[in-house]
Amino acid sequence: MAANNRRMSGKKGAQVGSGGKRRRGLEGKGPTPPAEMRKGHAKQRAAAAKARRAQSRAPQRRGAGRSTSELVVGRNPVVEALREGVPASTLYVQQFIDNDERVREALQLAAERGGINLMEAPRPELDRMTNGLNHQGLVLQVPPYEYAHPEDLLDAAAEEGEDPLVVALDGVTDPRNLGAVVRSVSAFGGHGVVVPERRSAGMTAGAWKTSAGTAARTPVARATNLTRTLEAYKKAGLTVVGLAADGEVELGELEALAGPVAIVVGSEGKGLSRLVGETCDYRVRIPMPGGAESLNAGVAAGIVLYEAARRRS
Repeated sequence: MAANNRRMSGKKGAQVGSGGKRRRGLEGKGPTPPAEMRKGHAKQRAAAAKARRAQSRAPQRRGAGRSTSELVVGRNPVVEALREGVPASTLYVQQFIDNDERVREALQLAAERGGINLMEAPRPELDRMTNGLNHQGLVLQVPPYEYAHPEDLLDAAAEEGEDPLVVALDGVTDPRNLGAVVRSVSAFGGHGVVVPERRSAGMTAGAWKTSAGTAARTPVARATNLTRTLEAYKKAGLTVVGLAADGEVELGELEALAGPVAIVVGSEGKGLSRLVGETCDYRVRIPMPGGAESLNAGVAAGIVLYEAARRRS
């Protein structure tokens, strides 16, 4: 009995069993989940992107990203818009219009495209629609452009298994420059363009024409606040590169272009805004031996996109 007491003397209080905890601890946590289910994995991001597209995204996001409809007025502008594949919903033709070559071509192009309503309207009605502009009997209605969300551009890159290559425009107000940037992004394998909601060019008929049809496959995203969008891109792993005539780094020296990057292009006159410039990881200058003071947004973006594509090839 004494021996038994000695064996128990080191114990304090009643002994309590493990309740099976040790046994459950040895069981492990089961098999490793597939890559599509592991948070932060590239395949998980791509799967999430597909799911969002399958659900057509939330209505409030889509509603906030739509522009207003637009009218293209006049015989030559209407014919050029139809030739360049600008999206159109309705072609209005004045009653008893002189049926010249441009009118016939407009009608033929609209018929060949399909999906464009042909409407005959009296001249007073067209005058009212165009606020008295010289419509020459032809008016083309362009439907609202549906902008992407800035995150969609990163999702598109993840789906393709590529590092994101995005161009953001800061204070660029000429739709032709926007169209030229869209065309360059498409040509050099970029994943889209970001524009601010305010004080910026939008995807008008002019932008569509300048993009030469590439706007149909290159998304344009609209950011409520460009600075916050760039900060979100940085958190997602992108390097934010701003173009500036007095930039500290020369374009050819920038190794970051070989990886995930957002290229920010400012207006030709004012350049980058202060907050956007402060958000950039690098301010880069394009060497210009000819002595030009600046390049327009479309040309500058094309040069940097070419350099990025060269480094990635």
